[in-house]
Amino acid sequence: MIGVRHDEPVALVMTNSLEMLEIMFGIIKAGACMVPISGLLTPAQLATMIADSGAKAVFASAGNRVMIEAAGLPASIRRIAVGFASDGWEAGDAKLAAAPEIDPGVRSRPKDRFNIIYSSGTTGLPKGIVQSHGARAHFAWSNALELGMSRDSVALVTTALYSNGTMFMVLPPLLLGATVVIMEQFSAAGALALIEQHKVTHAFMVPTQCIVTLDDPALGAHDLSSLECLLSAGSSLRPDTREAIIARMTPHIYELYGFSEGFATMRKPGDVPAQPGAVGRPVLGFDLRIVGDDDRECARGDVGEIVGTGLGAMAGYHSRPDLDAAILWHDHSGAAFLRSGDLGYVDEEGYLHIVDRKKDMILSGGFNIFPADLEAVIGEHPDVQDVTVIGIPHPKWGETPMALVIPRGTPDPAALLDWANTRLARTQRLAGLELRTEFPRNALGKVLKRQLRAAWWDEAR
Repeated sequence: MIGVRHDEPVALVMTNSLEMLEIMFGIIKAGACMVPISGLLTPAQLATMIADSGAKAVFASAGNRVMIEAAGLPASIRRIAVGFASDGWEAGDAKLAAAPEIDPGVRSRPKDRFNIIYSSGTTGLPKGIVQSHGARAHFAWSNALELGMSRDSVALVTTALYSNGTMFMVLPPLLLGATVVIMEQFSAAGALALIEQHKVTHAFMVPTQCIVTLDDPALGAHDLSSLECLLSAGSSLRPDTREAIIARMTPHIYELYGFSEGFATMRKPGDVPAQPGAVGRPVLGFDLRIVGDDDRECARGDVGEIVGTGLGAMAGYHSRPDLDAAILWHDHSGAAFLRSGDLGYVDEEGYLHIVDRKKDMILSGGFNIFPADLEAVIGEHPDVQDVTVIGIPHPKWGETPMALVIPRGTPDPAALLDWANTRLARTQRLAGLELRTEFPRNALGKVLKRQLRAAWWDEAR
């Protein structure tokens, strides 16, 4: 359609649509390398990613035209319009309409590049994660098996197609010839209506989407009995949210922990761990270890960094061999594992437990404080819709925990702070609590704590 060469990167800056899915897999079918990019970036960020990827062409939706034009891309990069017409843009709709339906005869090898996915940027500058055809094939068949999909399944896409996590509701069902329903933009009421209308069997929602769906008045007005799997990933479900999903939406809740570089565990409805906070065991084709600060493997039950390996591991970071070396840990046999940057432990039953992000851990007066522990307690209050805990500067203790809460209604922050601190250990007690209307988040709803901390730490400096 546009004459791309084998392995040539082609970027997409599009909103969710059938056309976006067609173009994504058209790029792959042509033997090129897909580079999906968020439309929520600044023009400067977009220009950096396109330059880093080496893309020579970019497909764009109408809503992203102004941003792309403001990015000042070199004239050598082809700009292809989908859903609009403008000077300096090629007519993508006409190209799609004229595209032949015959197989182009391109054959890709397992080690060929499938895509470059840019990290969601919870820490630092986003990095290009290169995933091969072999890794993506493993992703498709392993998750199809783990999630119980079949040719008759109907999968609902509620998150952005440029996001790696969205592929749970794209690659496995398309591998099987199942049905994919795409939401252009998520709303709780819209998702509930689509589940009933299309008898959706499989859906993926990040914890934030689950929380707002549970609070939406439309929840009780729709039949959700077709759901065989509601997958939650992106960040850990609070225990109270998990219980509410089971009671009010579906008992078929699957929880996945993983990272885009290539590792995942899954907790399924039939799993009944003795310790309820477990996030599951490794997905088919993966293995994990827990590593201490001394880079030695930890004993069962001890907290350390989660490292993982398997058939779905990335090929590496695009043009960043320095980062490739930094993310690797090797066991005694020399096998390479990817560092997650997350802290956790494996219990006696073999279930993984997430303690917190390594960089989010709060060191206060010599005590390690894990925000997730505090968030689980605060989240139990009926006036709390969502909560995140961050470390802020303290003149005596170095840093101390601060809670930021998205409330239900208008609770008194001081009363809520007192309520929480009576339920927390002395070393965990909050220095303060503030109400917010929203949190900065990445594409899969994970709170960008680095941005929230910045105001306090910049002032301290």
